Amino acid sequence: MESQDFHSAAALLAWQIELGADEAICDAPVDRYALPDRLAKPEPAAKQKTPSKGVPAPAAAVDVSAVAQMVAQQAVDLPGLKAAMQGFEHCDLKLGARNMVFSDGDPSARVMIIGEAPGRDEDREGRPFVGRAGQLLDRMLDAVDLSRIAGTVYITNVLPWRPPQNRDPKPDEIAMMKPFLERHIALADPDVLVVMGNISCQALLGKKGITRLRGDWVEACGKPTLPMFHPAYLLRNPIAKREAWADLLSLKARLHA
Repeated sequence: MESQDFHSAAALLAWQIELGADEAICDAPVDRYALPDRLAKPEPAAKQKTPSKGVPAPAAAVDVSAVAQMVAQQAVDLPGLKAAMQGFEHCDLKLGARNMVFSDGDPSARVMIIGEAPGRDEDREGRPFVGRAGQLLDRMLDAVDLSRIAGTVYITNVLPWRPPQNRDPKPDEIAMMKPFLERHIALADPDVLVVMGNISCQALLGKKGITRLRGDWVEACGKPTLPMFHPAYLLRNPIAKREAWADLLSLKARLHA
């Protein structure tokens, strides 16, 4: 096989990632069920070595949620929070993502929309809600005189990195990144929150079941909060757009009250 230059190899790797590859395998198959002839027997507990004096014991597991809480609270503004999230090394999603998706719109807007996690288009552009679901969201907002371009909404996600194959975020991933989301809300300080989809409700309300939760104003992070269907759900279930329109009108009325 001919040796390839760096740029050609990088282009091939990017192409495979775009196709959805998320791990590398060997050329030859490996029999994972094969066992060695003799397995080393563990030493009895009494014979296991104890650390000598002056030799530190193995480090305890890191509480990543506590680390995230400490790092997030040290951010005094949104650029500082973004830098802190970019430097956070405990979330493995970061390793497979192309870009960190932080936010879009005007941070001083009265409405802050919380999505779930970036998809392929968002990962490529580094902005939330830019795919088909994002285009629908823009049309929905425009119907009630809101727009990220006009600076009347501010948008972010529960997770800043795309999960592999657009899978749902895991509970430990949500818990890990929740302190950053809470700090994001505190620094932006909107008048109201709109949480879109089950994952957002799980992160901020501790509940799932968006068909039951949507449309009822609740409180999250000290802010009036409106759960709504995620635009991606509306693309799959157009009949639910009637409920989404009712929620948008509720949001509009709240802002004008």
